[in-house]
Amino acid sequence: MIKHIVFFTAKNADDIDAIYDGLKMLETIECDGTVRIHRNLKIDQIGNDVDIIVYGEFKNNAAMQTYKSHPTYQKSINTVRPLRDMRVAANFDF
Repeated sequence: MIKHIVFFTAKNADDIDAIYDGLKMLETIECDGTVRIHRNLKIDQIGNDVDIIVYGEFKNNAAMQTYKSHPTYQKSINTVRPLRDMRVAANFDF
């Protein structure tokens, strides 16, 4: 199983809701896995820079690539990319 975690920050705090909504559409993609979008609770004692988190679990890399080839995935990118500042992704086997 592959875990896929992506952290986003907004260029402008006023755009956090739009980024969240743009990423939330990823949850509508039917795939061999699970995708969830969350707002950072910002309760860590050291750092709270991240605004939105994408959390995904996929059966394997092929399942993740199928998910990423879906037209809704591209629509999400087109919505979020102009509004985001940082995007950091991590993928690992579990």
